[in-house]
Order: sequence, then structure tokens, then C-alpha cells
Amino acid sequence: MRQYLAGKIRNIALAGHSSAGKTSLAEALLFKAGATDRLGKVMDGNTVCDFDAEEIKRQASMSSALAPFAWGSTKINLVDTPGLFDFAGGLYEGVRPVESVLIAVSAKSGVSVGTEKAYKLAESLGKSKMFFVNKMDAEHADFYKTLEGLKTAFGPSVCPVVVPYVENNKTECYINLIDNKAYKYNDKGEASEVEMPDVGHRLEGFVSAISEAVAETDETLFEKYFSGEAFTRDEILSGIHDGVHKGVITPVLCGSALTLAGVDMLLDCLCDLLPSAWEKGAEMASDASGEPVEIPCTDEAPLAAYVFKTVADPFVGKLSFIKVVSGKLSSEVAPVNTRTGETERLGKIIYVKGKKQEDTAFIAAGDIGAVTKLSSAVTGDSLCDPKRPVTFDAISFPAPCLSMAISAKGKGDESKVASGLLRLMEEDPTMHYENNAETRQQLVSGLGDQHLEAIVQKLKVKFGTEVTLTPPRVAYRETIRKKVKVEGKHKKQTGGHGQYGHVWIEFEPCEGEGLVFEEKVVGGSVPKGYFPAVEKGLQECIRHGVLAGYPVVGLHATLLDGSYHPVDSSEMAFKTAASLAYKAGMAQASPVLLEPIGSLKAQVPDSNTGDLMGELNKRRGRVLGMNPSADGLTEIEAEVPLSETSDFSTLIRSMTQGRGSFSLTFVRYEQLPQMLEAKVIAEAKALSEEE
Repeated sequence: MRQYLAGKIRNIALAGHSSAGKTSLAEALLFKAGATDRLGKVMDGNTVCDFDAEEIKRQASMSSALAPFAWGSTKINLVDTPGLFDFAGGLYEGVRPVESVLIAVSAKSGVSVGTEKAYKLAESLGKSKMFFVNKMDAEHADFYKTLEGLKTAFGPSVCPVVVPYVENNKTECYINLIDNKAYKYNDKGEASEVEMPDVGHRLEGFVSAISEAVAETDETLFEKYFSGEAFTRDEILSGIHDGVHKGVITPVLCGSALTLAGVDMLLDCLCDLLPSAWEKGAEMASDASGEPVEIPCTDEAPLAAYVFKTVADPFVGKLSFIKVVSGKLSSEVAPVNTRTGETERLGKIIYVKGKKQEDTAFIAAGDIGAVTKLSSAVTGDSLCDPKRPVTFDAISFPAPCLSMAISAKGKGDESKVASGLLRLMEEDPTMHYENNAETRQQLVSGLGDQHLEAIVQKLKVKFGTEVTLTPPRVAYRETIRKKVKVEGKHKKQTGGHGQYGHVWIEFEPCEGEGLVFEEKVVGGSVPKGYFPAVEKGLQECIRHGVLAGYPVVGLHATLLDGSYHPVDSSEMAFKTAASLAYKAGMAQASPVLLEPIGSLKAQVPDSNTGDLMGELNKRRGRVLGMNPSADGLTEIEAEVPLSETSDFSTLIRSMTQGRGSFSLTFVRYEQLPQMLEAKVIAEAKALSEEE
């Protein structure tokens, strides 16, 4: 692929709700532009952007995919992003390096949660936006109902530029409101101009709306509009382009990715209406001293680029996708990684289209490409000219919200599982892995059930390890509720020296973690040299409580008295005596189980607050308050036992159709209700027997 200047590059993310036809639309754009010689289909598993075996199997995108192509003299870097919420990481990494977001909307189902999320993300990152109402060939497709939904959801900036003419529930032709021409498409998706149909006042209203939107983008155009003069085609294009750049106009087009109807007009509008990398590709960064600095999108400036996506393949190696903001990334430059401070040795510099790769000498400012075998660079790292080190803002990915215990099916495969998960974390920042020493489990966290299922499948296919997922164990604690005074005496006589240790210890509950130890021995009944041994014996004992073997907290132990033998006493004997006192004392001091309590902050639509509070009550939660949040959401603050939240991410997603979100953090331990103790003790005993 030839090189393009930033003014001739359009970087566009294709986003929207799952099943809106994004991947099919990407395929239609590539085919219409001549970048592919056949029109692939998701059902057939032969599309450019869904090339992973798991994506083909699920018939859904699971990660972002880059597909560059040329239309006329313009290069379009199209980034196809997933619509499934479990793979939202692909949406975030796909939107980061682009200047514009093309949001696909189904003409059948209209505005969905995925539409709202894509628009909200684009808006928060300052990206230009365009809607394409897809699936106009489907039964019960309704463009005008969908358009009303878009206006209701996103306001007056929504401006149709291509609309259908429908007769008897069938689209007869498409009207380009900029050119004021109508086009009919044949079975091959080829357009032919037809006579403008009579659509009455509706068309006049659309044209008037475009003129009004254009007039508001420029003072000169406003004066012309106010005087009653009609705009020329170039003035309309320039005005919409300017409005899209500023974010005050969001064009709406329509067509069908399957029949290719309207795809040629969409290609024209992507080039004419969306801003170029030169216009909108400049980014803010931090210089070496931490001060903000604007990096212009130009080849003449020093190199400044960042990694927005990483693919870790055990056979091919690491592939880092890079957006070059300024300068040129070439083998002649040895960029510095501002996170590590080290110089990166570049592998091959390539352009990527789906799974195909094409070598290139360099990646110019405003363009997107990839580099192989970067040793230390990860997603979010900035690569710069050593003379001007700058750091771009990292991508703010959604935090994982569903955790499961992962275990290898094969004996001895634990290390392979761990290394495989660490490699997968390089390419998927929305997953997390940790080895929980307390519960002795490997925990993997993700954005939902499907996300974790995909991780399991990748471990099998990429790293040859089969694993199972189970709910994670809850880290309970034990404590006591009353004060007791007990004796611990260890006396053993064998040949030669014997063993003798004797202590009186008072145990009582207290605030705080672990053990608080003090001594109040009078008269030297226990020599000072044995105090540390008594404390050490107790510290070892509190690792396992007497009820279910969980660690003991909030225990205050006071050494009061005891006795010793001048020959047979030793540190080991007093450690043993302390452990005997511990076992006797804990049993007498009304031991109880403590469960971890989490602080929950959930954002849900107003209509779901009652449902959520009812569910929290079922799960022994306590609602602390409700506060209005952004976008018509309400934030519910509550405290809930962590043992009741293992499926909370699935619950809140299904309850709110994906609109809700939550954060959950551990705050403290509270006494487990007595009616639940027997079950927890039985589970702990069964687990102990298994191990």
C-alpha cells in the first residue's frame, strides 16, 4: 500500500450494538472499494475482520481488527470493533487511535444500548461521529422510526444526509440530500440515478434542516442563509464537514451491507464529511517535566507515537499496533519507550489488513500500522524521538467485574496456565490474573461469562492447556466473642533432657487484624527469654481457627503466669504450651466466623432501582443511599457480603440490558449469621479433606 499524507487519511472506528452488522458493513466497504475481490459473510466465516477461529465459531467479533483501504485519493483506516459488552476492551482500543467513529444502527431494532455506549465513548474522547442505519433490506426495517430514535437519544445534532424512499414497505431508491439526487441499486449493488420521487413536505424538511445546520457552522454561511439564498453543493459539503469536525453535526446515512445499497454514498461521505488525521489528529501529551504539550499531526515534527493494541501469539510473536501522531516511524529511528526509559529495537514495520500483513518502509504521521517483536512495549506505551520524549494518555479500559477460580485439568500444568494468562494479559488489558495465597487459587477476572469462556478457549488453542472455571472461595475469618483464661502445659520426659513449658494466658476480643500480644508476668514465673517463644507459638496458631480453619483476627492474648524448669524448659516447649492454651481458649471463648463485606456502588437506570434494591435485600445487602448520576442513571450505594456477589456482573447486566455498571471493593469483616455457619464449616472440612 502506498504512503499517504495526513490530510488524505481518515481513521475511523466502526462501532455499535452487537448484531447491528458492523463486520458485514466493513466487508461491504472493503469490497466496494476494491480492497477485496469477494464479499465475505459472517455466516460463512470468511470476512476480513473476523478471522480468529473463536470469532468464526461464535459469529461475532471479540477484538478490534484493522482494515485499511483506499477510496479515490483517500486512505481509510477502518477499525472494526466488537459490539458484545464482554469484549468492550476491543471497542476502547479501537476508538483510541481514530479521529471519527462510524456507528452502525440496525434499521430493524433501532437505537440500542450498544449504540448509546459507542456514542457516549466517542463523545467523551472528542471524536467526530456518523451514523449508518444498516439492514434496510430486512423485513420490518424502518429508517424513519430509527431516525426519530436517534434524535430522541442524541439531540438536534443528528442530521440525515441520505434517506430512503419507501413504497409498500420496500425501499425503492435512496435520496442523497447533498446532491439532491435519487439512486436505485441493482442485485450487484450498482447504483443508477433515477428520477427524484415525490416525497412531499418530508424532503423539504430534511433539506431545510441540513441548510440550518450548515448555516450555524460559519458566520458567512449564516448570513447567506438568513438572506434566503440557497447553498451550493460545495458550501453544503464544507459546512457539514466543519460541523462534524466541531461535533455539532452528526450525519445519518442508510443502506444495506448485504446488498451493498448505499455503500458507495457512505464511502464518499467518509472522505468528504469526516475530518482527516491532519485536521484532528493532533493530541495532547506530557513532556519530560510532566507539563502538557500539544503534538501536531505532521511528518516534519519529531517522532511521537503510541501502542494502542497488542497481539501476543506464541508462534508468531508479539505484534504491536501503533498510531503515529507526528514524525515517521521507520527502521532508521530507534524510539525511546517513555514508560521504561529504554530504547526499543524495532522489528518489521507492517500494514495489517485483518490477518494479512504487508511490509512498509515507514508509518507516516496520522497513519496506523504495526511493528513486530517490540521487546518491552505494551498497550498504552508511548514511543518517541529521544530528543523529545513525550507521554500520551493511556487508554482507560473498563475494569474486570467477574472473577472465577481457574485450575489446570492436567497435573503439573499450573505454571503453563500462569504463563499463558500473563501472555494473554499483554493483549487484553480488561482481564486480570492473580495467585491468591490465602485461598490457594489462581483467579482470573474479566468483563463477563463470555469473556472468561474466550480466555479458556485461547489457553487451549494458543498455549495447549485445558482448564476449568469454578466460583472462587471466600476468604472467611474467625474471632472470639468473650474473655477466657486458660492454661497450657507441655510436659514430656524422655531419656536425657525432657520438655517443660507452662503458661496461663488470657484471651479476649479486640479491634484490629491478627494478634495483639502482651505480658503481665509477675515474679519471674516465666523468664523473659521465653516471651518471644510464646508469642511466636500464638502467631503460628492464629493462621488456623478452630471452627473451619480460617485465619483468626481481633485476638488479644495476655501472658499472665506460668512456670518453668531450669533444665527441661526451652523455646520449643513454651511454643507448644502456648499452642495448647490457644486450642483450649478458642474453644471456650465463643468462636464465630466472619465474612468479608464489600462496598457496592452501582449505576443503573432510574427504572431499575427498585429491582436492584430488592435483589440486594435478597443477598443480605444494606442499601446506604441513592444519588442521581449522569445520563439518567441513579447511583445506589450499599454494603453486601462478598459471598453473595459472585454472579453480580451477570445479574446487573441482564437487569439493565447492559446499561448498568458497578464497582465493588472490600471494606471490612462482619460476623456471619449463625444459620449459615454450619454450611461454611462443612464446605471448609470437605475442602480440607480433598487437599
